[in-house]
Amino acid sequence: MSLGTLDRTPPPFFKQGPSALTRLLFFSSLAVFMMVADVRFQVTQPLRAALATVLHPVQQVLLAPVHGWDQAGHYLRGLDDARRAENVAEQAVAAQAERVMRVASLEAENARLRQLLELRPRINVETLAAEVLYDAPDPYTRKVVLDRGGRHGVVLGAPVLDETGVLGQVTRVYPLTAEVTLVTDRDAAVPVLNARTQQRGVAYGLPQAQGMELRFMAGNADVQAGDILLTSGLDGIYPAGLPVAKVLRVDRRADSAFARIALVPMAEPDSPKHVLVLHPVQDQLPARPSDPASAAQAAHATHPGQGASLASLPAPGASAAPQDGGGR
Repeated sequence: MSLGTLDRTPPPFFKQGPSALTRLLFFSSLAVFMMVADVRFQVTQPLRAALATVLHPVQQVLLAPVHGWDQAGHYLRGLDDARRAENVAEQAVAAQAERVMRVASLEAENARLRQLLELRPRINVETLAAEVLYDAPDPYTRKVVLDRGGRHGVVLGAPVLDETGVLGQVTRVYPLTAEVTLVTDRDAAVPVLNARTQQRGVAYGLPQAQGMELRFMAGNADVQAGDILLTSGLDGIYPAGLPVAKVLRVDRRADSAFARIALVPMAEPDSPKHVLVLHPVQDQLPARPSDPASAAQAAHATHPGQGASLASLPAPGASAAPQDGGGR
């Protein structure tokens, strides 16, 4: 059998149907028709709604791992953000606390300085503002060191005040610093005046109790707890009227002629910061009169005629010598 007589058509099982071009044109036309029909008449809307309803549970199941991963990521990121925010907040709180403490310290310092400035007009002596540097290294004394010395005008024996009362007295002067013995030192003594009774006395320091005591007061002296003791001004160092201490307790014992009177300093010896250094009052008082011979010599040097007449005057208490002649 020759090859020309063979049937070249494919068997029915392998028939391919319409050509590819025919199918392309058909399905393209169908797609265009469906799109136009859907846009104009919403033909496929019910079909889409039905498919979405049927496929929604399947979508949720498939999206569950994605949602879980996203939630885990959000949780971890939120944890990190919360930790960072907490650290920032802690730093801000620490900074604010430090600022609050600094502001409180500055407010207290300003209040003390205002009180010192209000105290200045009441003191008719020259004053010098100073700051306490540190406590003296001697553990057996109650002393502090100031940041002002001889170059700034501090003199030996100058009284020192804080905003509430007498703090002590300058007992050692250096060029740039000065050492102040506090009123609670065992060697400190301040002449005082009871503001209620005008009774004078001397207040001494008690370093053991960090206070003071009023010594050598009679057992029946009119002293009560709460009395305010002021400087009397009789020592020539402290101006009169400065608060020194308050009477804390009065012990009257039958076996002693003197009362034991405990005092509380009006100043704060343990925590002074800013103080006023005064010039001793004795520098502003008139000089004490000298003996008659020295006064006569000084007067003779100044006014010779008057000095001779002063020298010829009899001494006080001496009677005049009788004259010769008719006086007898």
